[in-house]
Amino acid sequence: MFPSYVGVSECIETNRKLYECIQEALKDLQLNPYLVCFVEQTDRAYVQELLQAEGKVDVIIPRGGKSLIQTITDNSRVPTIKHLEGICHTIWDEGYPKEQAQSIIHNAKLRRPEICGATETLLIHSSHSAEDIAYVLDDLKSQGCEIIGCERLAQLYSIDRPAEEEDWSTEYLDKKISVKIVDNIEESVDHVNQYASGHTESCLTNNNQSIQYFFQNCKSAILMHNASTQFADGGEFGFGAEIGISTDKLHVRGPVGAKHLTTFKYQVTGDHTTRS
Repeated sequence: MFPSYVGVSECIETNRKLYECIQEALKDLQLNPYLVCFVEQTDRAYVQELLQAEGKVDVIIPRGGKSLIQTITDNSRVPTIKHLEGICHTIWDEGYPKEQAQSIIHNAKLRRPEICGATETLLIHSSHSAEDIAYVLDDLKSQGCEIIGCERLAQLYSIDRPAEEEDWSTEYLDKKISVKIVDNIEESVDHVNQYASGHTESCLTNNNQSIQYFFQNCKSAILMHNASTQFADGGEFGFGAEIGISTDKLHVRGPVGAKHLTTFKYQVTGDHTTRS
């Protein structure tokens, strides 16, 4: 497999410099610097040509906006490792302290709201008081975050606007969060499995039964316990430089590092050997 990098016109010079750095690193390792190629053309026609290079290209790993990844998903004849959207959830379960919930939820939503690992929906257990809910949501509001809530939340807290059906499946990539009141961990996981993109979910709980149910039944690639969804990162996982994130079930799920791009090749020698 010989990696090639195709970039867009807005960052062509940055990509060129990164390519030069990679070449220097390969030289330092006494490897051929042209093991990695760089496509200098930014015309999208070259992307279409790449997508049709079945048998000539082993795998495509797209990094970019939804429209790019959707185009590659719909048109590629080459295997891809990808995720399409990052509709991530944080579940605030029964009995989990508001102070710890506030800290994690703030980070999960606002550390970098524009990334695919940012929480887009918060599911709050109905046992939490209106005061505790306000403690957490006022913190988000104070930072300019729009609170988009279900009908049950609107009875407990001053939301910015009511949630519509499409909000539950929207990746805002902005200071916006949809919030729903739920009655148990089962309802939370059902909601996640219905609306999530399979990227990253977090459950804030000190209840062992809740976390076991979450881990066993939630279908997403990355599941967090009492941690921010923004830990969904190859570097944080110890994989080194992140090449991509995959929500596919094959070949790899979650953060993709260099080691995940390897495959097996079997060489078998017989001696007039037959199988009984």
